[in-house]
Amino acid sequence: MTSPSLPWSRRAFLATSAAVGAALTVGAPGPALAADAPADDEFAALRAKWRALYLGEGFSPTAEPFKSKLAALGTQAKAWQDAMAPATGSLWPDAVFGDPDPDTDTESYGYSEKIQTSYERVRSMAEAFCQPGTGLTGDASLRTAVLTAVDHLGEQVYNASQKQYGNWYNFQIGAPQRLLDICVLMYEHLSAAQLTAAIAAVDHFVPDSLVASYSGTSTGANRIDLCRVLALRGILDGTAAKVALARDAVSPVFPYVTSGDGLYADGSLIQHTYVPYTGSYGAVLIDGLSRLFALLGGSKWAITDSGRQIFLDSVEDAYAPFLHDGLVMDNVAGRAISRGLVATDTLKVQQDDHSRGHGIIASILLLGQGASAGENARWQALAKGWFTRDRYSDVTSGRTLGVAALSRVTALLGDAGVKAAAEPVGHRVFPSMARATHRTSRFTASVSMSSKAITFYENGNGENIRGWHTGSGLLSWWAADDSAGGGQYSDGFWPTVDPYRLPGTTVSRKALADGEGGTWGAARPATTWVGGTTDGTYAAVAQDTRGLSSTLRAKKAWFFLDDAVVCLGAGITSTDGAGVESVVDTRNLGATGTARLTVDGRPRATALGSNSTVQGARWAHLAGHGGYVFPGGAALTALREERTGTWQGINGGGSTDPVTRRYVTLLADHGTDPADASYAYVLLPGASASRTAARAADRGWVAVTANSGAQQGVRVPSLGLTSAVFWEPGTVGPVTVDAPLIVQIRERRDGTATVCVSDPNRAVKSATLVWRRPVRAVTSKPGSVTAATPGQELTLTFGDLSGTGGRTQKVTVTLS
Repeated sequence: MTSPSLPWSRRAFLATSAAVGAALTVGAPGPALAADAPADDEFAALRAKWRALYLGEGFSPTAEPFKSKLAALGTQAKAWQDAMAPATGSLWPDAVFGDPDPDTDTESYGYSEKIQTSYERVRSMAEAFCQPGTGLTGDASLRTAVLTAVDHLGEQVYNASQKQYGNWYNFQIGAPQRLLDICVLMYEHLSAAQLTAAIAAVDHFVPDSLVASYSGTSTGANRIDLCRVLALRGILDGTAAKVALARDAVSPVFPYVTSGDGLYADGSLIQHTYVPYTGSYGAVLIDGLSRLFALLGGSKWAITDSGRQIFLDSVEDAYAPFLHDGLVMDNVAGRAISRGLVATDTLKVQQDDHSRGHGIIASILLLGQGASAGENARWQALAKGWFTRDRYSDVTSGRTLGVAALSRVTALLGDAGVKAAAEPVGHRVFPSMARATHRTSRFTASVSMSSKAITFYENGNGENIRGWHTGSGLLSWWAADDSAGGGQYSDGFWPTVDPYRLPGTTVSRKALADGEGGTWGAARPATTWVGGTTDGTYAAVAQDTRGLSSTLRAKKAWFFLDDAVVCLGAGITSTDGAGVESVVDTRNLGATGTARLTVDGRPRATALGSNSTVQGARWAHLAGHGGYVFPGGAALTALREERTGTWQGINGGGSTDPVTRRYVTLLADHGTDPADASYAYVLLPGASASRTAARAADRGWVAVTANSGAQQGVRVPSLGLTSAVFWEPGTVGPVTVDAPLIVQIRERRDGTATVCVSDPNRAVKSATLVWRRPVRAVTSKPGSVTAATPGQELTLTFGDLSGTGGRTQKVTVTLS
């Protein structure tokens, strides 16, 4: 018997499954492949390791949340078992995969998806058979149903004579991954003929040639998925060459890329050529690699390529900047933001930024097992911090993770020797994917932009069909004492928010069609200017904003500070005959929220459906959220409304259940066909009404030094900060440049200063910057600086910046 505290160890599982297999075998011979030979112990060990990775270990099936999760798994498996009705073209009546006119059109996509769906159901049935506590553990009838299902799907559609149709993904990744998992889980119960048929089918649809070149659909997360298929296929029958191929085919994923899919040196992660995807395909990538590292580690096929360190570094360089208190930011999740509530047979599964974040964090924990001791310790501390601060979605509820990942997470949370790390602070610019993240002790924020290289938004397969403006300056933020507990964009936001009024954006109200601009990232603005510069603490970020299928043009800039973001817009012009608005903010109040809005200390937009404009507004405050200051005053429109939508309204596979949420929206209305309109406001996340009013009254705290289509800039004396976006050469305050650049200068109390410069256009061949401030010496400079002359003023000469990738060039000086 196993220990009560560790009732289902790997050894106990294997012993139990062997005993169950012996008891249930009814005349069918066991596998008569290479895997039966004594020399195959290494493959048997790898199959056992994969079982443990898939099923989990070290948890008590009688303790929550495992008890409930396992019982639910058993209930679902029984429902699928009872509903099975093998027929020509289907295994279940509601999952018809037989395509009467097989090709690659939308209809065929629907049919091929049902192949994957069918294998997913069978895999869940196999898991219920193998896991303890499901009520079906070792159940003979369930075993028979699984084997019947494998035979039927193999005979009907997934076999060596079948031609591929519909979505390539279903045949090359979705179906074979699930089939191979089933084969490993049910290995002792499958006949040699069944295993041979499964292997032949996988070899047919996933030949070695799919990983012969790093191109097309065999890159990034897709490549790792293919490697997982090849590795498990080799382990299944003891074909060492397949496992070695899987190991070697991983290597092209590691090196940094400079275009297309993959990891960039600046921490960007791109998939589908144009889509920032750290939070979705990136989740698949880190999940797949963490599993492969764990599976092959310690074997003769361990992944030892020196490039693996690039990916290990990505945990803190690429993933952590987009993780916040358990969630992963939506602006790097592509079309996944539209999935929300998805109906899966008898279950409705909620997907959101927290569920995606939990999955990534769990993968980081698994990846740590193959990293250095120092990395593993840091990642465990980060993970514990992210999970313990997540007030919106408690990971221990079991809602977001499967049993295996949850077993690793609960072990971490119960380890008193691991101390939770605080939220990392600092600013990161990701020029290669037009994103920036900002963290202070008061708040976390991120801005989402677009360019010729980065799509406005991604839609495809009927998903995210109204995400049009998510790359038009979307500014997401979370205060440290967030009243929504991190649920601002999690709680029914995407199906209910006005898609023309996303927070921080400047957009035309011109009506757009669902999927406007094309699928898979085809919709991209005709501009290359997007990026920022940062000293790692503060930042200046800017976007040459273009309207999706409209004539809208705008210059938008954000200056990220310690407790605020200064937001400027200028040159706002459009000739579409439609209204144009800049959205100061749109805050989700939940289903019944009544947060009090005040403008200049007076209540505004108090009733649902109210819409009012205050001329010359100096400040506004939304209780439980934060404050807004308008330097010089502004015409501020405030709305309070209740909006109802469905997940299916933005995603064809979503739930039809109505979702209703309340919003307060603050707008700068530029009217119809504006010419050279502008705005200026300061966002104060988490600020009280009194702090907001005090900041508005302090006229010297921030000075807007420029706000035109040529230059935009601010000065914050208390921080020693001078920042400017030079859309054109010119002068802003004490700074003059002769090329389009972004500049941030920060003077410190110790008599030093940093001058940070970037070329977001990636086109500057030479540039000169003059800072009219006495400087005694230049103490450090990058190679891009060809001359540096201190004195009564500082002159910096830069060489070719076009090859710097838009990254910050940082110069440090000693002041006179």
